[in-house]
Amino acid sequence: MIRFALAAVLALAALPARAVDIQSVTSPGGITAWLVENHEIPFTALEIRFRGGASLDAPGKRGAINLMTATLEEGAGDLDSQGFAEAAETLAASFSFNVSDDVLSVSAKMLTENRDAAVTLLGQALNEPKFDQTAIDRVRGQVLSIIASDAKDPGAIAGDTFARLAYGDHPYGSSLNGTADSVAALTRDDILAAKARVMARDRIFVSAVGDITPDALGELLDRLLGALPATGAPMPPRATLGLTGGVTIVDYDSPQSMVLFGEAGLAMDDPDFFAAYILNQVLGGGGFSSRLMEEVREKRGLTYGVASYLVPKDLAETWQGSVASANEKVAEAIAVIRAEWRRMAADGVTDAELDAAKTYLTGAYPLRFDGNGPIADILVGMQLSDLPIDYVNTRNAKVEAVTRDDVARVAARLLRADDLRFVVVGRPVGLMN
Repeated sequence: MIRFALAAVLALAALPARAVDIQSVTSPGGITAWLVENHEIPFTALEIRFRGGASLDAPGKRGAINLMTATLEEGAGDLDSQGFAEAAETLAASFSFNVSDDVLSVSAKMLTENRDAAVTLLGQALNEPKFDQTAIDRVRGQVLSIIASDAKDPGAIAGDTFARLAYGDHPYGSSLNGTADSVAALTRDDILAAKARVMARDRIFVSAVGDITPDALGELLDRLLGALPATGAPMPPRATLGLTGGVTIVDYDSPQSMVLFGEAGLAMDDPDFFAAYILNQVLGGGGFSSRLMEEVREKRGLTYGVASYLVPKDLAETWQGSVASANEKVAEAIAVIRAEWRRMAADGVTDAELDAAKTYLTGAYPLRFDGNGPIADILVGMQLSDLPIDYVNTRNAKVEAVTRDDVARVAARLLRADDLRFVVVGRPVGLMN
């Protein structure tokens, strides 16, 4: 375990983006992955993604893919849950399984000397999960606890309400956890069907970083993934964004209100994405240096924090933000946010703001490459976003190329204060639905 921890800390530490040499590797069975070789530390990080994620839940089975994903490590092959965990620990290997609206993620870290055994163990989880009824019921109980907790959490309530308003009956419009009723009704057959819907070869994206050669990676890919079904469930259609301007209030007994707000955004492949990225950095993405923080917190003391962020999902794009404020101050906070949205749309950014945003975004980017795991995560994300293999080496140049006129054009195109929908969870004073 000490050797594993040392590898995790030292491998490719603080590797600058310009030094990333990415190879495209195709296995004998036709599975493609991106690889960054580094043989200085005997350690490899592997990231596997299945596009579609929880959005591929079957009709009437909401929460099945989430429950299935959480149960993958609860025993595989001849091993029960405890046996699987002990086997991974003995190998100093780390596996994690997660799901979001758009992807099911498998992350693995393993030492070179134990790689063969670690791949065998992970392969059992991916291809031969036990899905014992006892394990399903235990994990189901955990999910039901999360659902019950979220029903009392103002942030979760705001998120769920905003999603319903934005995406309607699209899978994005409901929690991937499912409801208490839908999760309670799921059977083992539903879990098996959920796995087949999402874990298929036609939606795989893979990256590997560390002490592994292209030939070894190709063999590993076929061992892990070659036996999966060729195809999964059809992808859902694009979501039709249903947001309109206005305020939605959800009554919640609390001295402060939680607010989530947003409007239509843009996709990562939009030619204006980098201009929008810089625009958002100035508007609400730059922490204490952002306009929203300056106007809402610093000048008026209406909140401890406010932020905005681009949310380019696979099947819909929004521009969102969040703020929490005392019930008697939240109406003013919303008015200020709308005013800043409108001012930015009319005036764009200053030269100083543009330069500061570029300096931060280009300087912070190389710091993300601080280990095998983070680099592998970046590489697989690039593939999912259909970015070119040389993106890490050209990304900062794209940021630098954005002009003040570009930002002004995008601000005028996208920032529409009257179209902002505010979801307010609390008992705000001076606001009405």
